[in-house]
Amino acid sequence: MSFRETELKDAGMIKAYPVEGHAESYLPKEKKWKLVWNDEFDGDTLDESKWMYRLNFWGEKHPSFTDKGVHLDGKSHMYMDMVIEDGKYKSAQLQTGSLTYDEPRDTNGIWPFGAYREPKFMHRYGYYEICCKLPKGAGWHAAFWLQSPSVGAHPNPEYAGVECDIMESYRQHTMNRIICGNGWGGYGKDSRWFGHFSFPYEETEDGWHRYAVDWSEDGYIFYADGKEVGRQMAPECAVSKVDQFILVTTETHGYLRVFSDGAGTITKGQAHPALESTYPDTFIVDYVRVFDEDI
Repeated sequence: MSFRETELKDAGMIKAYPVEGHAESYLPKEKKWKLVWNDEFDGDTLDESKWMYRLNFWGEKHPSFTDKGVHLDGKSHMYMDMVIEDGKYKSAQLQTGSLTYDEPRDTNGIWPFGAYREPKFMHRYGYYEICCKLPKGAGWHAAFWLQSPSVGAHPNPEYAGVECDIMESYRQHTMNRIICGNGWGGYGKDSRWFGHFSFPYEETEDGWHRYAVDWSEDGYIFYADGKEVGRQMAPECAVSKVDQFILVTTETHGYLRVFSDGAGTITKGQAHPALESTYPDTFIVDYVRVFDEDI
């Protein structure tokens, strides 16, 4: 057993579950696991039977979302590049389902939502893991998260779903922190955020990182590079009991939202000032995997 494997075992993890021809997953040792969904990004093009692009944000086209800049290198890596399009810095958001109220209204009647997009993959509970290399510069960020099509649409978040942010990197370069955490109740006055928390960003020897969450009926346990970094458990934290979809996203800052990244004053509606020096930049993903507990 290597030093790294010994370190993981001592931390409550083991380097386990080999996938032939690909990097191994880091899984909690207390449970037995089985792989139920994955994308190893083999081949030369994105598998659109597994992913769709998120282009709209709460009913309108987002000024910095795009379906450009995503490519595979033929060596089992996906790249999500920052691109310049229509004079704006843009980047892609991938998802296996969609928010109902993201889609623009498409009728003249009273119904406020657009047509429902058939999900590619939705799931309830399990261990969700990404292996990735984070962007090198500030002004944009990468994220790995879970969402429900109907978050906030029911008074009980168990049935409406919970936004589960497994990894957000927008404070990586300015504060040396990575963000995790859950929120529920939608995004208005009923919104409830148990409290996003952060943990120190620590670089690895090869630059690859694994971020994951173990979502169960009891709550959410978050992991980074094989170590537990935090928990949000019932009853203090709402726990979704409905199927949710996966998002692997990037977002350039400033055009629509101003993130609290410690970079000083940023004018909403304009590009983050760091983007000029950050461009070109990319977010690289080795794999995304979902495991169920094998009972």
